[in-house]
Amino acid sequence: MTASSASKRFEDQRNWQFRLVAGLMAPVLRLIFNIKTTGIEHLPKGGYILVGNHVSYLDPFAFAYSVYIHMRRIPHYLAKESLFRIPIVGKILPKVGQIPVYRGGKSNEEPLRVAKEYLAAGQVVIVFPEGTLTRDPDLWPMRGKSGAIRLALELGLPVVPAAHWGVEKVLGNYSKKFRPNPFHTVRVKIGKPIYFQKPKNDALTAKEMADATDKVMREVAALVGQIRGEVPPEKLWDPNDKGQTQTGNFRKETK
Repeated sequence: MTASSASKRFEDQRNWQFRLVAGLMAPVLRLIFNIKTTGIEHLPKGGYILVGNHVSYLDPFAFAYSVYIHMRRIPHYLAKESLFRIPIVGKILPKVGQIPVYRGGKSNEEPLRVAKEYLAAGQVVIVFPEGTLTRDPDLWPMRGKSGAIRLALELGLPVVPAAHWGVEKVLGNYSKKFRPNPFHTVRVKIGKPIYFQKPKNDALTAKEMADATDKVMREVAALVGQIRGEVPPEKLWDPNDKGQTQTGNFRKETK
């Protein structure tokens, strides 16, 4: 898919496929929670990578609602491939511009190529850099992975940090207890875009990449703190330091 075809796919989604799904989902989501978005004035024009914290399985829906309804952009997710194997849902996701990401050593060259083409066509790609729901016991953002930074550097596009809080009251962290409440407010806060200067040798060192990723995640944590009215921890939670697995339901694994 070329940049022009990515743009055409976007127009097709805007005309009927995405509009149909969004038209069905938006009122359903409004019955689950009430989303309020602030900081929209910080959003740049054109393509950008929106990164956020990940506390609940409902996070993608909350961000998608905020992006489509409040930011008036089509959300394109880099989402785990297992979702694309769910009956019916798996058929719909690629048709509305969602991109599967593979785990377990399988190449993600093709998904990243598609993400780049959406971004080059001026679209928005959403990434949860943590790669899984946070394992922090107080639900602060964890350390992140560098994929969003690599995309930003390669394309010369900004990373926009964002945070949300309140979804965990509807569906808790690694929980199946669902408590929909149309009067419960979920707050989404958008931060200022972060621009990374491309290094002279066309590649950041491992330390520079880690520092850049840490900078983004600290911005996300600071936004979470502003919503919560609390100060985030000095050191972001790292599953490696705690002997935890990188993916999967760690609560179930430790029982």
